[in-house]
Amino acid sequence: MVRWALSLFFASTILAVVAYRFVPVYVTPLMVIRCLQNGNLTMHHHWVPLDEVSPHMPVAVMASEDSRFLLHHGFDFNAIGSAAKRNLKHKGGKKFGASTISQQTAKNVFLWPGRSWVRKGFEVYFTALVELLWSKQRIMEVYLNSIEMGDAIYGVDACAEYNFGKTAAELSRGDCALIAATLPNPRRFSSRNPSGYMRLRQRQIMANMRYIPTFPKEGEDYDPRTAVGGTYK
Repeated sequence: MVRWALSLFFASTILAVVAYRFVPVYVTPLMVIRCLQNGNLTMHHHWVPLDEVSPHMPVAVMASEDSRFLLHHGFDFNAIGSAAKRNLKHKGGKKFGASTISQQTAKNVFLWPGRSWVRKGFEVYFTALVELLWSKQRIMEVYLNSIEMGDAIYGVDACAEYNFGKTAAELSRGDCALIAATLPNPRRFSSRNPSGYMRLRQRQIMANMRYIPTFPKEGEDYDPRTAVGGTYK
């Protein structure tokens, strides 16, 4: 019985990851949970291909969330080590995380929010599958289309429309940096009505974007370690 259950689990999860390599992700567990929490089924979410998103947007989220995204295979062990050291140093205070864009994508698409060891174990499993079966371009595309970017707002195109009056393709470099600045807590920080702190974060991200190479297109022969403007070490 256990063997059959495990076989069914692995077969279904692998099939789901393979399917989402090609099929747009129109709804995620988090979207459903938020609707139930709010008692409101209204949500703003538009799926758009990566080539219809401002080229500044992938660079902005890498500068803010995961500068080594093009180098690692789902887990940034340098960042994990640094976060662990800071958490030991600041016991009882703010907890520092080291989730990569790949991990956040796996969590957003396949899992529920939370901090339990069980959920973290599933996150590791799905991150490994995503990195194995998807390209970096597909991971970024799904990430930018599924991530929460405001109250009942999911994905960069909906955020562009409701917070900037633009399409995702029309977002400026500054707009993208401001959106990226909200991602640690998009329900608390607003890209529509940014505080002084958000403007400071925006400027910091824009400064960091100078050191992030242009995001490569699908199938492009590309080595981020030798790209002009790249400072990957």
